[in-house]
Amino acid sequence: MYSIIIGSLLISVLHAIIPNHWLPVLAIGKKEGWGLGETSRITFLAGMAHVVSTVIIGLLLGMIGGELTEHIKHFTHIVAPSVLILLGLYFVRQHYTHHHFHLQKEQLQKKTKASIILALVIAMFLSPCMEIEAYFLLAGSHGWYVMAGIALMYSVISIAGMLIWVRIVYKGLLKLNWHKWEHNTGIITGLVLIITGIVSFFVS
Repeated sequence: MYSIIIGSLLISVLHAIIPNHWLPVLAIGKKEGWGLGETSRITFLAGMAHVVSTVIIGLLLGMIGGELTEHIKHFTHIVAPSVLILLGLYFVRQHYTHHHFHLQKEQLQKKTKASIILALVIAMFLSPCMEIEAYFLLAGSHGWYVMAGIALMYSVISIAGMLIWVRIVYKGLLKLNWHKWEHNTGIITGLVLIITGIVSFFVS
């Protein structure tokens, strides 16, 4: 169980700082002349939409995981860790085509402020974090309290991370090669999943 919690924590932190979670909001806010407070509020709304869709899918997968544990003898020890490892290999292989949230600024030209905010919220809702879902599936075999803990941890870290990074970058306190960071996130995510899966074979 500890490997699930630690893996979920690492994925949550990693995805809280992925630029395509918050950079589009920041870029649009700058273009539209939004202040830091307004940009932060809209980031919060977009982050909430992202978290809600992610948690809904996660809880459904957790329920499936719980059912599979009751009907498949080796689910917790073999099947679930294997899913983590295979998913990790997939993300490592596909890191160069990582897609999470891509809303082109050209799509928002000549739109009202309300429609821009709505577009951001919808886009984030329709791009749930699939990397964390594997942990919900595995957590289902440990009960609702583990799933609820992962959901709460992911939600708080994701939204807080987005707000912190928006504030830091808005004020120009840090300049990084965001494209390079986003490009390599797939590899890091994949490795976390693989390591968690391997550890789960021995400690679950």
